[in-house]
Amino acid sequence: MTLTVGLPGAGKTTWARRLEAERAGVRLTPDEWMDALFGTSEVDGRRWVLESEMLWGVAARVLELGVDAILDYGCWSEEERDLFRTRAHDLGARTEIVVLDLPFDVLWQRIDARNAALPNGTFRITREELDQYSASFDVPGPAELARWDRAVVLTE
Repeated sequence: MTLTVGLPGAGKTTWARRLEAERAGVRLTPDEWMDALFGTSEVDGRRWVLESEMLWGVAARVLELGVDAILDYGCWSEEERDLFRTRAHDLGARTEIVVLDLPFDVLWQRIDARNAALPNGTFRITREELDQYSASFDVPGPAELARWDRAVVLTE
């Protein structure tokens, strides 16, 4: 199981799509599912249910079949990340975390450009919202990264 972690604009979905193609894995991107199911990609209570229950059920079956499940979730808290890592280990799957921890200005440049021509399955984010999100993001430290079978940290 591979988990992409980072703030909006960090490149999580781009990275997850690349892994999906390289590994013939199954990518699960909640923004796309939120849009298809509810007509919105905005973060609300439904998103956690979608990620932790519905999409996890699909991911678990994929892992049982021996295929990489690529969770394009974001997971800003250590508690969330530990939940998915533990669940994957309980199924006997190897775990990989890909942390995309880019500078705030780079994130804002990307989001500002995306806001100008919003693709389907994405939602507008203001600079103020990104600032709030950034304050809520608990970047994984060395002790947490050591609990994963493989950890990749990208800062640019």
